[in-house]
Amino acid sequence: MSEDNKISVIINTYNAEQHLRKVLDSVKDFDEVVVCDMESTDHTLEIAKEYGCKIVTFPKENHTCCEPARTFAIQSASNKWAFVVDADEIVTPELREELYQIIQQPNVAAGYYIPRQNMFMSMFVRDFHYDYQLRFLVREGTEWPPYIHSLPKVPGRVEKLKARKEARLLHLMDETMHEYITKMNIYTDNETDKKQYGTLALFWRPLWRFFKSYVMDGSFRMGTRGLIRSLMAAQYQFILVSKIIEKRYRG
Repeated sequence: MSEDNKISVIINTYNAEQHLRKVLDSVKDFDEVVVCDMESTDHTLEIAKEYGCKIVTFPKENHTCCEPARTFAIQSASNKWAFVVDADEIVTPELREELYQIIQQPNVAAGYYIPRQNMFMSMFVRDFHYDYQLRFLVREGTEWPPYIHSLPKVPGRVEKLKARKEARLLHLMDETMHEYITKMNIYTDNETDKKQYGTLALFWRPLWRFFKSYVMDGSFRMGTRGLIRSLMAAQYQFILVSKIIEKRYRG
């Protein structure tokens, strides 16, 4: 196979043993699997060695998210194409096949948003809504800003992969409400430095996010679970804006 048609899977890890075997089983047929570990203390590295992954280490220090290690992880790969997969995401065989078909086409883009199907309260969010992630990209020249929920800077055109039956990432994370709220607090803390909102945003951002989740994304079809999911999305925005305003008041 030509070097231009090879794909490296990049997995950032920190104490990721829970789903790692399932994830590595789903990517074992790619050309290379790179595990970039942030000094795990569980069995993450043992599992990665068991599967023959290339392992690199990024210092954990005080980091609370994996984004500071993303660029290092991508540049540690050997192939032209990098596919960034989280340690709780399954790559379906259909998605793998589609990615290899894409890179053999003329005028291929430099990056692709991949459809991801999430879980909420023990059920996969139905096919009417995908969470698109910019994860498939050329390795050379790509940089990932070191803050949470940031998007990689790709040297070229970016496209959205069309959602086809079964060609997707399956996100296995199914947090309890306690875990969700704890993570919400951490994530909003990390976002306060990169955004600025005023008082009106306390109203319009939660309302818009609820409407988008419940109506536009179709969460109303999930019954009570969908209502809770949409209200939590709105709450995230209210907490974020409140923290931004608080930070401004405190100087």
